[in-house]
Amino acid sequence: MPVQKVIYDTDPGVDDAMALFFLHYHPEIDLIGITTGHGNASVEITTRNALYLKERFGIGAPVARGAAGPVSGQDAHHASGVHGENGLGEVVVPEDIKAQAIDMPAHRFIIETVRKYPGEVRLLAVGRMTNLALALREDPEIAGLVKDVVIMGGAFGFKGHLGNVTPCAEANIYGDPQAAEEMFAAHWPISVIGLDVTHEVLMTQHYLRTLATEAGEVGQFIWEISRFYENFYLKKGLAGISVHDASAAIYLVAPDLFETRQGPIRVVCEGLAFGQTVQRPDNVGFPPNGWDGRPSHAICTEVKGPDLLELYRETLLKAVA
Repeated sequence: MPVQKVIYDTDPGVDDAMALFFLHYHPEIDLIGITTGHGNASVEITTRNALYLKERFGIGAPVARGAAGPVSGQDAHHASGVHGENGLGEVVVPEDIKAQAIDMPAHRFIIETVRKYPGEVRLLAVGRMTNLALALREDPEIAGLVKDVVIMGGAFGFKGHLGNVTPCAEANIYGDPQAAEEMFAAHWPISVIGLDVTHEVLMTQHYLRTLATEAGEVGQFIWEISRFYENFYLKKGLAGISVHDASAAIYLVAPDLFETRQGPIRVVCEGLAFGQTVQRPDNVGFPPNGWDGRPSHAICTEVKGPDLLELYRETLLKAVA
């Protein structure tokens, strides 16, 4: 299979780190950039975490610091109760990180890289969509130059999966709904990996223990950072951790593990349903409405969970063999 150029837009984050390892180690992915933003922690913390992961695990991709808050200018919401105050499950992160972010904001790095490799770059966004919206605002033409956009975000009600911040809204969209609305309005191909599928896949404690013993330093690190994260899910009555960001990373190389539905997507930006994602299916007729004229995008509705977990495991094991 041909190698794919990927920019990873992220807010590390426990599951962000787990997805980063997949991107770093999978032979079909050329990770050409890491852009950071607000979300699981402040942008200062998420950027520090990205630099720490880059340095510790020998990741060559440059890191560009991104937006500190939503495009609305309102305060950012952080998920410290899920990922810990330091974003990495409260594992010790050294103070003396030598790796440094490049001297360019994330949205401009996205623009310049997409223009450098027209038609080749895949954008994988697993945090707030702020950096993508800022890139579009500055250079709308990049929508026609990217290969595609894959996001982890949203919830569309399949199998009863609703929001995880409110009954309507998933965290990445809720954290900057206006940015998501602008991103979905752009005429670039988008595939959405939402809670409809990520809540269908669990990494059990046994699975994580196996990674810790079989996948070397990276497997042990995943075990350590996932202790705080797993405890959050155990309190919710789940027997493992939901595979959010890694599912989106895996979609890049194994879209056949997912089923999708096409249609334009809107985001509710005010009121009780703030942050809700709604798709109008292409195969269903409606009277004229606010979805008319919007581009059609794919949302994931089904996932082959066991195959996805095995692919993640195999990728890490082959890398340390």
